[in-house]
Amino acid sequence: MGALWMLAAGLLFACMGVFVKLGADHFSSAELVFYRSIFGLAALFFVAGGRNMALATPHWRGHLWRGLTGLASLATYFYVITALPLATAVTLNYTSPLFLAVVTTLLLREHLHWPLAAAVALGFLGIAMVLRPTLNEDQFGVGLLGLASGFFACMAYINVRSLGRLGEPDWRVVFYFTLVCTVLTGLWMLGRGFSPLTGENIPLLLGLGLTATLAQLALTRAYRTGKTLVVGSLSYTTVVFSSLFGALIWGELLTAESWLGIALVVLSGVISLRTTAPPAKVE
Repeated sequence: MGALWMLAAGLLFACMGVFVKLGADHFSSAELVFYRSIFGLAALFFVAGGRNMALATPHWRGHLWRGLTGLASLATYFYVITALPLATAVTLNYTSPLFLAVVTTLLLREHLHWPLAAAVALGFLGIAMVLRPTLNEDQFGVGLLGLASGFFACMAYINVRSLGRLGEPDWRVVFYFTLVCTVLTGLWMLGRGFSPLTGENIPLLLGLGLTATLAQLALTRAYRTGKTLVVGSLSYTTVVFSSLFGALIWGELLTAESWLGIALVVLSGVISLRTTAPPAKVE
């Protein structure tokens, strides 16, 4: 089930990217992170209150670290997008599954399944073929920040998995993540000011908040119920879905190399699923 949840998350994150691209004409990157968070926070708070679900948790440190690492990944990723070509920024951010393979093996002492590691590397190769990143010599420092966004995303995913093993429900993990993001980006925006809200851009923000929240819920469930590297390799599907949306909505043409890259991503997912036994059921 973890694989299916990650596929759902990949599609929802791609939809979120569509709203980010549309909203970029109206808001700054920091505002988009803020609104992405606050709409999700309000929705989760409303649902939790309506169903009498407890917000209190004894694992507040884990939620804080998940929130900080997730926000660090978002903040560095959005900054890199403004400083580098989009394809390069996305490719650097999607090094997170490669970091997962290293961290889970060296730091968490998990057994490295070589066919699965090869599937992760194959998926990254496919992403590079789809996006065809470029990096000039004077952009090396920003490129390191792009790698940092991938590393922070890796650490956030590990925190998500740890919270799941502690018995924290998916909605509570996402709630505290959006709370940390809302508070910190809100404080940042107080000193910079907000762009005006209009009847044209409010629906974009609502779509952004809805898809981001559902994507986070699906991602959290994926890492809680699935094998880390399998879920990580399937996260590459976000780029595939985004590429297809770009072709359908903005007429962005996919080259033969891009289609080959998409095929490699799909092959990576198939290999990761076929080389891993189903995870134990999580109640």
